[in-house]
Amino acid sequence: MTTPRGAKQRTEEGGVAFVGAGPGDPGLLTLRAVEVLGGADVVVIDEPAHRAMLAYAPGIVEIIDVGVDDEGVTLTPSARGRRLVQAAKGGRRVVRLLGGDPFTHATGADEALACAKAGVPFEVVAGVATAISVATHAGIPLVTGRRRSVEIFDVGGKIDLKSCTADTVLLTGVTEQLGHLAGALVDAGRVPSTPVAVVTSGSTVEQQTVVSTLGGVAADVRAAKLEAPFVVIVGDTIEHRDTLSWFETKALFGWRVLVPRTKEQAGQLSSALRRSGAVPEEVPTISVEPPRNPQQIDKAVRGMVEGRYEWIAFTSVNALRAVKEKLTAYGLDARALSGLKVAAVGEKTADALRSWGIEPDLVPSGEQSAVGLLNDWPPYDEVLDPINRVFLPRADIATETLAAGLTDMGWEVDDVTAYRTVRAAPPPAETRDAIKTGKFDAVAFTSSSTVRNLVGIAGKPHASTVVACIGPQTAKTAEEHGLRVDVLAPEPSVEALAEALAQFGLSRRLAMVEAGEPVLKPSQRRRASARRKNAQ
Repeated sequence: MTTPRGAKQRTEEGGVAFVGAGPGDPGLLTLRAVEVLGGADVVVIDEPAHRAMLAYAPGIVEIIDVGVDDEGVTLTPSARGRRLVQAAKGGRRVVRLLGGDPFTHATGADEALACAKAGVPFEVVAGVATAISVATHAGIPLVTGRRRSVEIFDVGGKIDLKSCTADTVLLTGVTEQLGHLAGALVDAGRVPSTPVAVVTSGSTVEQQTVVSTLGGVAADVRAAKLEAPFVVIVGDTIEHRDTLSWFETKALFGWRVLVPRTKEQAGQLSSALRRSGAVPEEVPTISVEPPRNPQQIDKAVRGMVEGRYEWIAFTSVNALRAVKEKLTAYGLDARALSGLKVAAVGEKTADALRSWGIEPDLVPSGEQSAVGLLNDWPPYDEVLDPINRVFLPRADIATETLAAGLTDMGWEVDDVTAYRTVRAAPPPAETRDAIKTGKFDAVAFTSSSTVRNLVGIAGKPHASTVVACIGPQTAKTAEEHGLRVDVLAPEPSVEALAEALAQFGLSRRLAMVEAGEPVLKPSQRRRASARRKNAQ
């Protein structure tokens, strides 16, 4: 970090990194921002959206919110600066997240000056400027061949729009003064028919855009019930939005997708859904817990270390996690599997093994399931195989397909309960109501147990909700519970499931556009149909 001129050189590592957090999407953080967050002792924030970026910080990091004081009053720049100086004492590494770029943020420069005055080392990590990135995500260029000038105003303070002559005007931090600002631009010489775009929650999957004119924008935004603050774009370049809109036209943009999974496993599927523009909502339906009687898994793990087995077969990431935890408890690591042949039921489990430093000897070449694993598993050969025993750690509710198949091939199988899956507590009443009344656009089932448990704790999804399943067995279970399966992943992985749902959403969107119909989400279509029926 840079040491301010005149400050004493510190011997201990530490200081403040002012990090541009961009417009709110964690994916727009720079590589340097992620690197600095990864080494933080303290992270200082002032916006709720910044909490999503804490995923890049250590799990034990201290979080300080400098948005308001204990009475709910907004902190002044000098008060924020004092808190940063205090947080950096003792050589702690402090990361201050600031919306947009640190030096375009309203208090960023003042906070940095406070650190400089106190002799606290600091660095500044540039970020994606909010106004520019929001316009980009709205599909609105700020300059074109004919329109080359841009002016940006933060309306948090006094601004003079009378002298503004730029082709394109950006206004940030707009709230209830939208109508006044539109009128001021008209008074400054712009015609009431000048195009205006109002964007809220820019760059996030909650982004909404209203296109209007200076004369009608205030009424149109009220009618659309957009929530402030807004970024407002004024100028003729808005005419390109229909052609250049790339973000809000994503396959699942704005879809509210129910993700019924264990809390530990939801992240990857939710991330994949967000890439297609969806708003995933994770509802834990099962909880992974140790077996009621741990003696069986303890004995098997000891036997594995002692050379009792020829093979170990992992049928899930949870089974691998259970074995790892047992080895860790004994003070052992991946080297305890040396000499063993290792099988993985699919690429997801294989990747988890590789991240542990183990390359699996067998992964199904075809269907990634117990059946696929059996199809590739070699039969026991008393000449080639010195030991005929297989260690099979699995869930308490897993089927016996693999164990039975291996036995038929001449192997002796220690079929061991490594973990239990139990039904989670019901979600909040609001979530249960949303599930039953069709407020979710889709639900993504990743196993038969998630189907059974979701129906058990929250009820059946509404008929208007698109049902996506990770594989044939999951689809069969869904149908047995009276659900219509709309999407079936071509292979059993969360990435394939998310992609299949996105393809469904895209085909649906294109069909509506081709038919000249408004593009509505499944939840909107149901409500619109109900209104038409009631009107008849």
